[in-house]
Amino acid sequence: MKLFKNRTVLGVLCIAIALVICFVITPLFNASAANLTTIVRIKNDIKVGTEITSKDIETVEVGAYNLPSNVVKKPDDVVGKYAAVELLKDEYVLSTKISDTPATENVYLYGMNGSKRVMSVTLPSFAKGLSGKLMSGDIVSVIAVDYQEKGETVVPDELQYVQVVAATDKRGNDEKVTEYRADGEEETDLPETVTLMVSPSQAIVLAELEAEGEIHIALVYRGTQENADKFLEAQEKILKDKADVTVTEKTEESETEVKPETTAELFGGEPEITEETEESETTVELDIPDLAPEDEIENDDTTGETAEVTDNGIISE
Repeated sequence: MKLFKNRTVLGVLCIAIALVICFVITPLFNASAANLTTIVRIKNDIKVGTEITSKDIETVEVGAYNLPSNVVKKPDDVVGKYAAVELLKDEYVLSTKISDTPATENVYLYGMNGSKRVMSVTLPSFAKGLSGKLMSGDIVSVIAVDYQEKGETVVPDELQYVQVVAATDKRGNDEKVTEYRADGEEETDLPETVTLMVSPSQAIVLAELEAEGEIHIALVYRGTQENADKFLEAQEKILKDKADVTVTEKTEESETEVKPETTAELFGGEPEITEETEESETTVELDIPDLAPEDEIENDDTTGETAEVTDNGIISE
């Protein structure tokens, strides 16, 4: 303790520490700060879910000191990816801000293989669209009022169980957007259309209802995708059974079709002429009375006499 109370010793220690800071620590700090590294930076504003192209980014050199560990340094790691959040010009690209797949609200627009259709229908009113509570993944039934102008309100076989992929407001947003008016009150845009994943036959029925009918949306199930798939499988079975019935009816109608009787007729040539003519299946039977032999002619029964023709043509009694 007496050693540290000595002013000379303290002075020497302070000088030594200062020399270490000046000639060791400071050069190391300056060297690390002077190191440059290449990173990827946003060149144009990119909206959520948009695919990033080479025109949207640029590479720049910046100081390596205190850079985030997840900053992207290679353009190949960015091009072809999708913006998970809105990216602004001159912003560094972080791995957490990009995604291999589109944003959640746009997933249903990608990966379509032609077997399904994505179709939107208008929600006529607040109540008919489940009061704005529809969500992506919901299983719903589409109720048709005055279906096919028959005066009946039914759920068409094709629309028993349909999956919702989005509920969109008038501005094209798939999620509810809350804004504030000048007086500070909240103003929420509610869905005006509902987008459904359907088959081609279901799309036709929906188009007819959109043009001529009136629809209501009824929620059937909301939960895990595993259980939702069970409803979709049931709908597929309904569509298959309906298609089988249609095919059967068409087959029965085609059974009465007349087939060509000859090879020439089958290929559009002249019909073959046969030597024998087949008899008609329907024959006319004539009621022909029994005739007497030609060499005997009977006279009137009242005389009881007969006349004969001789060889020389003379008639003898």
